[in-house]
Amino acid sequence: MAVKTAIIGCGIMGRRMLTHMLAHPEYEPAFLWDPDQGSLALAKETAPEAEIAQSAAQAIAKADLVYLACPPVVRKAYALEAADLGKAIFLEKPLGVDIAESERLVSALHQKAVPAAVNFTQAAGPALQGVSQSIAQGVLGDLFGVDIVLTYSAWPRAWQVEADWLRFRAEGGMTREVLSHFLFFSERILGPLEIDFAAPSYPENPLLCETALLARLHSSRGHPVNILASVGGAQPDRQELTVKGTLKSRRISDFYIDAVSDGGEFEELCERPSDPRAASLKAQLDDLLLCISGAPHRLASLDEALRVQKLVEQLLYAK
Repeated sequence: MAVKTAIIGCGIMGRRMLTHMLAHPEYEPAFLWDPDQGSLALAKETAPEAEIAQSAAQAIAKADLVYLACPPVVRKAYALEAADLGKAIFLEKPLGVDIAESERLVSALHQKAVPAAVNFTQAAGPALQGVSQSIAQGVLGDLFGVDIVLTYSAWPRAWQVEADWLRFRAEGGMTREVLSHFLFFSERILGPLEIDFAAPSYPENPLLCETALLARLHSSRGHPVNILASVGGAQPDRQELTVKGTLKSRRISDFYIDAVSDGGEFEELCERPSDPRAASLKAQLDDLLLCISGAPHRLASLDEALRVQKLVEQLLYAK
């Protein structure tokens, strides 16, 4: 039987997941809810057989799995409602924006003992697995650290403008939306990180999100993680994480392009998939089935997501 899924939040991320769940034989995205009727209408076009629920509560009650693609501030209430009913839960990141609230959420979900994971999209992907394996085998030599570079001509990006909350400091910004993925990746490689310094920059309008971030973090073994992130200027988007070793380094671009260097130009390790997002989400959904069944999986745990959230909020509000 396919996993009957409720999608709470039918904006960009919700509709994207809807599309990929429809393509996966073991999921049935059966129930949809969003307070915005326009978003619901677009989702219904994608999945005409899905039921438009009268409320989030109704969708949650009918489902086996609840996927929360709503903005961060409201995720806690829906997650707890689902947990009270014993539903499996898949949350978009960030886990939240208020650390104390997220700590209470994680504690409550642990107590309820429901299957739960957070959608850091690289968790089950080949890039993270390949880098981890190369480190374990000593291919990179001694680790030297990680560099993260994010540059955008505008934020939100053109395909994100529908999600208006992404441009505001309260819940949005590139640090929460994109850098969090690379912090998760770095912690999977290096272990828990701590911040040495952070210098975020903001526009004059205090409601708007950050436009730049310079930061340095370190692992318990002293490996540095250097961050350069900025918005503005006529340039293509750049999203890169480089794991540096004394013998070789691996660079992950745009979440999935895996390249290696021994000191010369980076060379891609495999042919690019025709649809990298489809391959990534297929891997996530495969591992989500393991999570739901109680088997070991590679998805981000609640505790990992909480650690990343704490780093993100400290970076954004550094003095």
